[in-house]
Amino acid sequence: MSYKWIISLGVLFCAQARAQLSVAKIIGNDMVLQQGQPVPVWGRGTPGEMVTVTFKEQKERVTVKADSSWKIALRPLKASFDPAVLEIVSGKETIKLNNVLVGEVWLCSGQSNMEFAMRKIGKLQPPPGANWPVKELETAHNKNIRIFLVDRKKMQPDATHAGWAVAEDDALRSFSAVGYFFAKELQAQLKVPVGMISAAIPGSRIEPWMPREAFTALDFFKQQTDSTHKIDGDPGKFYTSMIKPLIPFAVKGFLWYQGESNCFLNERLQYTYKMNALINYWRKEWQNPALPFYYVQIAPYNYSKASDRPYTVFSEPEFWEAQQAALKIPNTIMINTMDLNDNPADLHPVDKWDLGKRLAQSALSKTYKILAAMPMGPVFKAAKTEDAAMVIDFDYTGQGLMSKDGKPLNCFEIADEQGQYVPAIAVIKNNKIWVSAAGIKKPGAVRFAWREDAKPNLYNKDGLPALPFRTDNKLMTAFKPE
Repeated sequence: MSYKWIISLGVLFCAQARAQLSVAKIIGNDMVLQQGQPVPVWGRGTPGEMVTVTFKEQKERVTVKADSSWKIALRPLKASFDPAVLEIVSGKETIKLNNVLVGEVWLCSGQSNMEFAMRKIGKLQPPPGANWPVKELETAHNKNIRIFLVDRKKMQPDATHAGWAVAEDDALRSFSAVGYFFAKELQAQLKVPVGMISAAIPGSRIEPWMPREAFTALDFFKQQTDSTHKIDGDPGKFYTSMIKPLIPFAVKGFLWYQGESNCFLNERLQYTYKMNALINYWRKEWQNPALPFYYVQIAPYNYSKASDRPYTVFSEPEFWEAQQAALKIPNTIMINTMDLNDNPADLHPVDKWDLGKRLAQSALSKTYKILAAMPMGPVFKAAKTEDAAMVIDFDYTGQGLMSKDGKPLNCFEIADEQGQYVPAIAVIKNNKIWVSAAGIKKPGAVRFAWREDAKPNLYNKDGLPALPFRTDNKLMTAFKPE
């Protein structure tokens, strides 16, 4: 063996001997650990040394691997408001993480409407009589809601073990408004601590939130050769720096609000498959194929009027259709936003509190099963022709369909045999919608809320609006989850 190799081995040995005990950045003071699941704790240390993790009545040990990594899993924990210490010991080194609670943990991600910070809520000037929570930053002092804002430049372990914070003051000012209002409602209903992790980047497409291998795992992308299905947009850019460092921190599920940037690209079926790739990959990496994935319909916006983009007036409804098709993926819910933006010229509607509540209702209904209310609004299921009318059936009708304002149902159109649409009359009969129009004896199709500025009044009695649809939707048939 040459002297050069001996020196190299000596340097490597010394580096390993000096390896400092550390834990992942997401594991720190003030965190919330997920109840009812194995709880991974991981980090780095000196190869060959023993690491002991102690929390409440549990004590687990593991030997540091040759690559300096270590990981253990605490047995499932019960929810607790009692602040506890998680202690990690290796050799003469000790890490003590204080004020740790056990409850429910969710990860929210996406682009600017998910990133939309609480400080923007505080700047609002509500209309007279409006019930807008503009004073939330002044009144939010719930010690049982904890937040972690992912900073893509600061996800390496450090000696401060900071990152988690109580949802108040400066930490809350910078945090996702959607994530916070979701947590507030969840905590009030479940009566357990809630931890929220926010990892969102304004203007981001869906591609950077997963590595390229997530796409190539699907036959849809393997078989595509034309430029329309080209996988660009920096795959993995934000996944590597913002999502991967969180894995395998135990979470209950995911909240996703993204799509505006892909809508501007006029994507359709390819976006549905990109969602398929993202959902599959995140679930695989967290080793839980059933993790809930609740996502938000992009808000009504004047995409068709953007002067530098040659899109038709129906570009956004067609993108909503692509988003809705992803409901075929198990354990997904889509939140309607058509009534939460009074200004279609604003890409960032301010009503994030009602949106957070709707996401919470989805979780409380479908995941936690403590609400009888529906997790989402009515979704088109099937249509059939009855004489000169088309009869529309829905999922998620709950206690029944209704007109929210008590007026005749609006935003319905019916097409003749040649595909020409005209405004239609729609009425509720036996929890279905009967659609017809004078002069059309053989209807060819029906569409609903098929405009980016539509304000439909069809809801279920749980107070949730119906999703836009068209009965001749070929995209829903074309999408086959993989």
